[in-house]
Amino acid sequence: MTSAIDPSSVHRKLRGKISICGKAPIRTISDLATLYTPGVAKPCLEIAKDSKLAYDMTMKGNTVAIVTDGTRVLGLGDIGPEAALPVMEGKALIMQQFAGIDAFPICLREKDPDRIVEIVKAISPGFGAINLEDISTPKVFYIEKRLTEELDIPVFHDDQHGTAIVSLAGLYNALGVAGKEIGKVKVGIVGAGSAGYAIAKLLHAAGFPDIVVFDSKGALSASRRDIDEHKMLLAGFNKSGYSGPLAGFAGADIIISASRPGALPHEAIRAMNKPNIVFALANPIPELSLEEAKSLKIDIFGTGRSDYPNQINNSLCFPGFLRALLDLRVRKITDGMKIAAARGISGAVSHPAKDRIVPDVFDKSVVERILREVKKAVAENE
Repeated sequence: MTSAIDPSSVHRKLRGKISICGKAPIRTISDLATLYTPGVAKPCLEIAKDSKLAYDMTMKGNTVAIVTDGTRVLGLGDIGPEAALPVMEGKALIMQQFAGIDAFPICLREKDPDRIVEIVKAISPGFGAINLEDISTPKVFYIEKRLTEELDIPVFHDDQHGTAIVSLAGLYNALGVAGKEIGKVKVGIVGAGSAGYAIAKLLHAAGFPDIVVFDSKGALSASRRDIDEHKMLLAGFNKSGYSGPLAGFAGADIIISASRPGALPHEAIRAMNKPNIVFALANPIPELSLEEAKSLKIDIFGTGRSDYPNQINNSLCFPGFLRALLDLRVRKITDGMKIAAARGISGAVSHPAKDRIVPDVFDKSVVERILREVKKAVAENE
């Protein structure tokens, strides 16, 4: 019987999961003169005349800054920038190994959103894209909005964009298996934070007609007077006008929860239309266990766990999507690009089934499929 691996001992032994490696050896004086001084002056002067040449002559075109303030790390909460570093290193490692991207953790001891914006803007010349990660809501919405408007490189927030893209990819295949159509289904989304907000927005853009989002006080609807701007936007997707609690919500075809363990009342599951689709995305413990899902007779069930079927995992998205953003030199991310990425992911599943609506995270075709589909979306909008 083998003993369980202790993650702390592995991290302590590695002393970090990533490192910087050179692409060219320096063995001679000639090498030194070419790669450093005086030879390096020539590309410097060319870039000074045209800053876009940095994409061709430096690491910029293949480098992503993973930016966090450590205020919402995984399911651990506000644990600070140092404690966030192992997660950011993990993201960088996945980007490198899955998509050949050089990513670098930027862990900030700064919580003020305006200061974070200014810091990211100041370091942006060295990067081809910004990946915001594990920053608390609602301030991350403000940070993302300002950076998107003020930078000339794309700003990707994985907790929003990545979760939404993979959720949509899973739904494309789940709806096919269930024999349902996008234009004829009712969706419930539990949680109005980063993930729930982005999922609702992307599903609306993809043509889902009726989306009811729930926060801790119940459904977001036009009748609510206690909600902020970003929740008011979500309330506009509630075409059925439901304004009650989640436990009383009936007639949904799909429920997606990005909340916390126990946040899905069994009454709401039992009141769904059949066949039903439920994604319980809280990590590391989902809102419903696999055993509960079976007991409730959920037809298609997905979670973020690797030991359950249908893992709705951001790792399916962010390597390929960031690869596409870098290769296509995208300035701003659009809904069309995100929908295209979702189609790329869903298309990697050749024969969708109840227990297989998304590809394996190690499917090497996913990155290329995302790149191909996003390239089409970009070309259509040019």
